[in-house]
Amino acid sequence: MPTTSGKKGTWSDGLAYVALRCVICWMQCLSLEACDRICRVLAAIVSDWTTIRREITETNLERAFGPLSGPHKALLRRRMWHHLLLMLCEIAHAPRKIHRTNWREHFYMRDKRKVYEIMMDHRATVLVTGHFGNFEVAGYTTSMLGNPSTSIARPLDNPYFDQFINQFRSLGVRHLLPKEGSAVAVQELLAEGGTLALLADQHAGVKGCWVDSFGHPTSCHKALALFVLSAKAPMIVNYTRRLGRPLRYEMGMTGIADPAQLDAENTPAYLESVRALTVWYNRRLEDAIRMAPEQYWWLHRRWRGEPPAKMRRKNKDQKPPDETAAA
Repeated sequence: MPTTSGKKGTWSDGLAYVALRCVICWMQCLSLEACDRICRVLAAIVSDWTTIRREITETNLERAFGPLSGPHKALLRRRMWHHLLLMLCEIAHAPRKIHRTNWREHFYMRDKRKVYEIMMDHRATVLVTGHFGNFEVAGYTTSMLGNPSTSIARPLDNPYFDQFINQFRSLGVRHLLPKEGSAVAVQELLAEGGTLALLADQHAGVKGCWVDSFGHPTSCHKALALFVLSAKAPMIVNYTRRLGRPLRYEMGMTGIADPAQLDAENTPAYLESVRALTVWYNRRLEDAIRMAPEQYWWLHRRWRGEPPAKMRRKNKDQKPPDETAAA
């Protein structure tokens, strides 16, 4: 089985791919209402009867919202799994259900005029979102409607999975760049006035820009803010949350950072540095997630490690008294 990535898959990769396609065919044979009911049952089983990502999910929930009761954590965990499973079903149905003639039946767009005024500007646009709502269907739909975007994604380990997912993402005329070695291509895209769509809640490692998210330090990629400030491209923090039933969403934004204001008399504080802009868009992502906490990927390892400075202080505090005095 050939792959577009050039990476050869193993026989186990091929079997897993065949199993995935069978599951997707099964999803497409069912109505969305039936998929919703099945997802609720499966979510209860995964959430209550297994320990898959339970510890990291509950830890992240308490990081964000403080101490929660056992039943409250269980409810959020179950609803998160329902959202994730239903999201897969929606992705399977989207190309057959959502078209240019009926997209209004599936999307309610807040701030439509303001967003499109910026996206139709001659300048480039950076769309920022997180692992919240159904960002995959949102990208497919907006590109299908004549606003093609370019995304950056890490190739999946299974090359057949990677090819299949990329085929779906390109249905809406989206373009994909690899996570590694795409800096030049991104600069060219921004110089040409294109649209760059990014997931902003990816962990960036020790060398990233450390800011607080929900009151706890996390590492963010500096490139997001650098793209905006260097190209003077407006950043739109957007979201797509499900409204009650499958394939029915609200698409909106929680903030716009426009570098055109850098030349204004009173430049907003969040445009003064890479770190300030990173803090700003994380706050806007928090605003979106608080609208529907069950639609965020709490099993995602968003908070990992500690800032280097904090780690150095901790190590210094743990030194023996005589060593500290000698230093």
